[in-house]
Amino acid sequence: MNKESKKREALLYHAEPTPGKIQVVPTKKYATQRDLSLAYSPGVAEPCLAIAENIEDVYKYTAKGNLVAVISNGTAVLGLGDIGPEAGKPVMEGKGLLFKIFSDIDVFDIEIDTKNVEEFIQTVKNIAPTFGGINLEDIKAPESFEIERRLIEELNIPVMHDDQHGTAIISSAALINALELAGKKAEDVKMVVSGAGSAAIACTDLYVSLGVKVENILMYNSKGLLTKDNPSLSDLQLKYAVEGGQIALADAVKGSDVFIGLSSGNILSPEMLLTMNDNPIVFAMANPNPEIDYNLAVETRKDVIMATGRSDFPNQVNNVLGFPYIFRGALDVRASKINEEMKMAAVKALAILAKEPVPEQVNVAYGATKLGFGQEYIIPKPFDPRLITVVAPAVAKAAMESGVAKNPITDWAAYEDTLRERMGNDNKMVRLITNRAKLDPKRVVFAEADQLNVLKAAQIVYEDGIGFPILLGNRDTILELKAELGFDAELEIIDPKTDSEEERRNRFAQSFWESRGRRGVSKLDAEKFMRERNYYAAMMVNEGEADAVVTGYSRSYPSVVKPMLQLIEKAHGASLVATANMMLTTRGPMFLSDTAININPSSEDLVNIALMTAKTAKMFGIEPVIAMVSYSNFGSSTHQNAAKVRDAVAYLHKNHPEMVVDGEIQADFALNSEMLQEKFPFSKLAGKKVNTLIFPNLESANITYKLMKELNKSASIGPIMMGMGKPVHIFQLGASVEEMVNMAAIAVIDAQEKENKKNKLAQ
Repeated sequence: MNKESKKREALLYHAEPTPGKIQVVPTKKYATQRDLSLAYSPGVAEPCLAIAENIEDVYKYTAKGNLVAVISNGTAVLGLGDIGPEAGKPVMEGKGLLFKIFSDIDVFDIEIDTKNVEEFIQTVKNIAPTFGGINLEDIKAPESFEIERRLIEELNIPVMHDDQHGTAIISSAALINALELAGKKAEDVKMVVSGAGSAAIACTDLYVSLGVKVENILMYNSKGLLTKDNPSLSDLQLKYAVEGGQIALADAVKGSDVFIGLSSGNILSPEMLLTMNDNPIVFAMANPNPEIDYNLAVETRKDVIMATGRSDFPNQVNNVLGFPYIFRGALDVRASKINEEMKMAAVKALAILAKEPVPEQVNVAYGATKLGFGQEYIIPKPFDPRLITVVAPAVAKAAMESGVAKNPITDWAAYEDTLRERMGNDNKMVRLITNRAKLDPKRVVFAEADQLNVLKAAQIVYEDGIGFPILLGNRDTILELKAELGFDAELEIIDPKTDSEEERRNRFAQSFWESRGRRGVSKLDAEKFMRERNYYAAMMVNEGEADAVVTGYSRSYPSVVKPMLQLIEKAHGASLVATANMMLTTRGPMFLSDTAININPSSEDLVNIALMTAKTAKMFGIEPVIAMVSYSNFGSSTHQNAAKVRDAVAYLHKNHPEMVVDGEIQADFALNSEMLQEKFPFSKLAGKKVNTLIFPNLESANITYKLMKELNKSASIGPIMMGMGKPVHIFQLGASVEEMVNMAAIAVIDAQEKENKKNKLAQ
């Protein structure tokens, strides 16, 4: 995508369909006049009077306890500098989005039009009663230090400037583990810090709290080593200034143990790295270009323990590992401040978590067989679902122990349950899927690339590194649409009907005829079929000229699935082909099967569909808890439609006792754990959270997922084809661009899985 196209895409994202990225959503009923009279006058007077009598009741009757202000004056925005409060607002909204999706904290972003420290402080103090916490953002130093210090002293709610402390907390956790791996003690290491801004100062302060000695630290800014005789240094910088003259960075690095980079790219050369002590620790955190490239560093020193700010390298120092959960823990105990004890609790929690066994969902997200504590894993990954239940409680406990918690937690197990419940539909699964696909992109045939939306999806797949699109369709149309989209990548374009494809078309036809000649397909039929894009695309995958195919945008599902089933064999051991839709719901991902192929499956078919769906869930790191749904509950009907579900469950209980599956059961009982526990405590689903539904027929499954998609606005990924020998996935007619991108990512992951299985069998 050219620069102008990228600019247009970014602007459209923020402008359409509704300007901005966050909104206010009611949390109470408002359908009737009675509801409105309770929400506002006269009913609202009662909580007002209660709060007037006891101010702490504001947390009981309003949203204050889960509301954070993200506040900035726009003087130090990202890499943009002083662009003003209005221009900084998109960034503040983005921070609000991160708070919501990672820790379910609501945000109002506040942009203040002043550079005067006193005016800024007074403005924040005046609006503070609205909020449970204050996140200061993108305020330039040194003003940011004074603003944060004063607000912490003068307010009785948590205040934190994430720019200063976020990187400090995450990198400190990484440093604890890096020192352990290197066999070094904090008090003994010699440290060089490149950078002397707010983030560098905050990081170094925290490192000193871990035991690093100030006299063992050399800190540099853009002009060189910080020295005591430099009158331009702030008081905070003077702490790390040294007596004497200048020392070149290369000389300072020589014989050092730790290099901390918060400055600019490529200032640490391989030659400098070679002069560091054994098992050097290098945190090159400049973005987008680290102080030394990760690959270059590990090629130069096999013993280097390396972290960066980049997501495409191991050990990413990412602030999202900290601030959402620090504020979550602080809010949940109504902390009056975020103190040093709470920050250190977050540091230690993150460090310890990196040593724990990694959930399969995280391994799946990063394409790892088994992530484990070591050089390439010294801090947790942002996709780790345990972060909220580890960091937030650690922060909350530290607040209680340090005496700043007004609402102590007594039942920690129940608290952790509420934290898990907060993590519902935030599209984490979409991020997991695309991240996994990007680790090993595959060649994906887009069989309808002369459709504008399909080509848009292909463009995103290519530019996001999800896969390598192969574009099928009318060449002239595709080229015109590419020009319109600013999609200038040189990709393979194939029009199966043209003379230029005759040789490959004939080769495909011959192969198809040889494999299907005894099944009523003539050579002439085969040659005719190969002019049809879906047959041609399927043969590309069969013949190894592509890794996966996605299609179906402009045609009905049955007409598209037919050639796929004709040309592509079932997977080894599969007795049927079925589909599952992954619904991203408020209770987390839900798998629904079979939504597209088997009209009236038998009990044996239901067994196989359940087994395949379980395998699909595990492919995404989710342990399946399966309800075989019906209109009947555990034998309450003897009709054959209920009996076949009951028979399937009986077979699974006998032959697959390790599976968590039960039925036949009505959908409401399956999804309502309290009802299920009360009425059917004997069920294998009692006390568990169902995440997979197997339906008795296609119409019930298809209707359910489409109702969920339209009425509840649950995002849908699918139908995911199961039981096919090759990665083939079919869009629903008229799928959105986003849905097609997600399906392409699924196709890539499917290709990865099949390739891995093939390689294992070959060994």
